[in-house]
Amino acid sequence: MSTVRTLIRNGLVITAADETHADILIEDGRIAALAAHGTAVAQSWTADRTIDATGKYVIPGGVDAHTHLDFPFGGTFSSDDFESGTRAAAWGGTTTIVDFAVQTVGHGLREGLDAWHAKADGRCAIDYAFHMIVSDVNDHSLKEMDLLVEEGVTSFKLFMAYPGVLYSDDGRILRAMQRASVNGGLIMMHAENGIAIDVLIEQALARGETDPRFHGEVRKALLEAEATHRAIQLARVAGAPLYVVHVSAEEAVAEITAARDKGLDVFGETCPQYLFLSTDNLAEPGFEGAKYVCSTPLRPREHQAALWRALRTNDLQVVSTDHCPFCFAGQKELGRGDFSRIPNGLPGIENRMDLLHQGVVDGHISRRRWIEIACATPARMLGLYPKKGTIAPGADADVVIYDPHAEQTLSVETHHMNVDYSAYEGRRVTGQVETVLSRGEVVIDRRAFTGRAGHGLYTPRSTCQYLN
Repeated sequence: MSTVRTLIRNGLVITAADETHADILIEDGRIAALAAHGTAVAQSWTADRTIDATGKYVIPGGVDAHTHLDFPFGGTFSSDDFESGTRAAAWGGTTTIVDFAVQTVGHGLREGLDAWHAKADGRCAIDYAFHMIVSDVNDHSLKEMDLLVEEGVTSFKLFMAYPGVLYSDDGRILRAMQRASVNGGLIMMHAENGIAIDVLIEQALARGETDPRFHGEVRKALLEAEATHRAIQLARVAGAPLYVVHVSAEEAVAEITAARDKGLDVFGETCPQYLFLSTDNLAEPGFEGAKYVCSTPLRPREHQAALWRALRTNDLQVVSTDHCPFCFAGQKELGRGDFSRIPNGLPGIENRMDLLHQGVVDGHISRRRWIEIACATPARMLGLYPKKGTIAPGADADVVIYDPHAEQTLSVETHHMNVDYSAYEGRRVTGQVETVLSRGEVVIDRRAFTGRAGHGLYTPRSTCQYLN
């Protein structure tokens, strides 16, 4: 914990609730007080370290609710581990991640969670927490769900996709939802009809359609929408809240919107790749499209307007990255000649805050909505608020000094993720992280990394604080 007393002066403090020209006093790793510029209170403060934020935004550290570090998939592992991935997150203004521990079929939840603790312990540059992927719903794992909720792992992900690997049928999903309705857990759903998609994959390959673009063509938007609808109805039967991850298609958004219009506790997350990339990328010549293979897949660019609109209307509440990077060389290349063997996932943990700020610059969302979808709501949704996600007395001093006028070009040449390409190569964005504090400790100092592996702490969570 930082014992240095820090004062941040002259910035525009932006939270989900308001924007104020205020100075911030930080003590013992937490926000001690805020006071308007120039007031007697603010001028009376003294500190060991003063950061001048004139002309800059002062925002809460980002909360990325969906990452996959050191994650096994398709015979390989995501290329960022907890050390490199959390360092890259810090560079991008994210100060808390919630990663996914995995239950292996035939083993318990506890065994999977322990394995992820071992991967992360002592290696993280920023604070972290875990969701639990439930791959094997049975009487034992249902009881374990109760125990995990009690100790701060309060969300459980199920898959309607990937038959034979992570897939759960409707009966198992219903049982898990029923358990969550009692123990207060939040069910997170990968909503794609994996059984139908596997039929389409088999048929496409039989026709000789093997290029990366066919990954998007077989994982149809209607099959995302159908699974989203089915998950919502199962959650209604169980009386459980539902959080649909990586929503990519206008038709799936419509299902979530209809449920929310009924007052149901149904929530949706999208990701920067669906807001900025499209099937045009999957169709890049040669094998370049493999860089953009993820599930749910990229959609035609017409879907982007519906996603931005849903973020404005709060029919989608959160933007996470689903950061699951695989190098083009040696990993994505596993799928040459068979798109179904391309490891699914994109790098983005470092780019999220900047891309969403570009959404502000482009007029899609307001500054406060930027902070809401990137910081405050993920913290509320996952039981981390008000410790994380805001700037208020008592909150952890996870604070970003953000230059809204700086211009940068996103590139593999300058990013800090351990992957050999950028999904946003050459994209110009306005706005850049300048300085980052994690629990009062400076981990990025005017575009220099000053953090360390092991600074980040595991953070148990309470249950969802965002129910209707």
